[in-house]
Amino acid sequence: MPEQLRPPRKLRLWEALALSVGLMGPTLAMALNGAGVAGTVGKAVPLVFVLGLIGVALVAYGFVRLTRHFNHAGSVYALAGVTLGPRAGFFGGFALLGTYLFFAVCTLAATGVFTEAFVSALGLSWGVPWFAVAAVAAAGVWAVNSRESRVTARTLLLVEGVGIVGMLVLSAIIVARAGAGTAPGGQTLDLSVFSMEGTTVGAVMTATVFAFLSWAGFEACASLGEETADPRRNIPRALAGSVLLTGVLYVFVMFAQTIGFGTGKGGVAAFAGAESSLSALAQAYIGTWFSLMIAFTAMASAFAASISSSAAASRLLFALSRDGFGPRVLARTDPRTGVPSVSLVVALAVAALADVALDLAGVSAFDAYYWFATLGVLCLLVAYAVAGAGVVAFIVNGRGRIPRREIAIPVLAIAYLCFVFYNQSVGQDSPLSYFPWIAAAWCLAGLAVVLAAPGLAGRIGQGLSAELARPEEQAVSTA
Repeated sequence: MPEQLRPPRKLRLWEALALSVGLMGPTLAMALNGAGVAGTVGKAVPLVFVLGLIGVALVAYGFVRLTRHFNHAGSVYALAGVTLGPRAGFFGGFALLGTYLFFAVCTLAATGVFTEAFVSALGLSWGVPWFAVAAVAAAGVWAVNSRESRVTARTLLLVEGVGIVGMLVLSAIIVARAGAGTAPGGQTLDLSVFSMEGTTVGAVMTATVFAFLSWAGFEACASLGEETADPRRNIPRALAGSVLLTGVLYVFVMFAQTIGFGTGKGGVAAFAGAESSLSALAQAYIGTWFSLMIAFTAMASAFAASISSSAAASRLLFALSRDGFGPRVLARTDPRTGVPSVSLVVALAVAALADVALDLAGVSAFDAYYWFATLGVLCLLVAYAVAGAGVVAFIVNGRGRIPRREIAIPVLAIAYLCFVFYNQSVGQDSPLSYFPWIAAAWCLAGLAVVLAAPGLAGRIGQGLSAELARPEEQAVSTA
């Protein structure tokens, strides 16, 4: 029987949900992603995030459906493997491994970006190389992730919880002051931000790409399937909850930010040009002390995202190695904590060394963050599409007794993912124009491996059959 992830105590629903929220990094998303949307659609930013929520909900549907029947440390690797076959599973899993490794690189770099921004906001000089900050952050990530999974979950909940509370307080004050007519620039409540006024359908649909990226990583809790209590109940709930809870948060915070800057041309321009929109609004509406707090929570959110991405990467690397890809040592778990400790060290070492190399090559921390976030998202879109195809096959085969009319949902999800990938690939300047090719090369390398090693596909099939010991036919259908 292959080695399983067996922590001393199984995770609960909220602990699994914390991993997904941690990888999404709501504070980072809300501080950075609104500016690009405002520059594209003007004041219709909240509308774009409503549509983005619909798009990601289509994708999440597939994960929710499949995790009601299958739960595994490999996430997409297993979900596609049992629905489309071992080769497709490895292809999707390898794409997702690229995502988590690239995210580990970019989130460590983001920790450097926001640490320097926070120190500068305090009025202090900062001459520390950003790779040194990334290396220290990597050591901190190891200290958290090498302990029991519930320690990781609780750390994520604490860090992101503080950031979310800060955003909600700021947003509530903005809305209250705009409604009472006491906003610093005379801004008022303007519900036309939920309409197409002043923009076009094409611009709105293009901008949903920025919004969609804010949910990247919602599926991370699926990698905790072997470590969560009652996973066929709790993992689907965590997946749905991570999307819906952050969806409500994102729409509300983006509404507050849009009216906080103002819906006129000057306000939209200020929003579009803000390096950290939350910090700018905190300074204007509350004061310097709150702006510093927001800057600190952004730094902490980047660190939390590093914790989450490396945790997910280690689980996936463990799952692949357990079935014969890579050295067997990567499939070892700590007998005390149940954590795949060797895979964790490898994932963190790869990310930290990449950041060191980037800094020594003269790449700024912000560019390293943006470049590797883009690469990660491109690989993630491929993994999501493979999972969506698995849902289609699962419905067509009738294995989960899901009504066939629901097949339209994963089909629409795959179409939307193709649209997002196209928008991320076309019309980009160098070096961004190279990233789709790099992401494609990574994914095709995974395909080449499994095609060139037919024995690997057999081992994957046998491994998945053994690891998913309780067949889906014994699960209670929730259809």
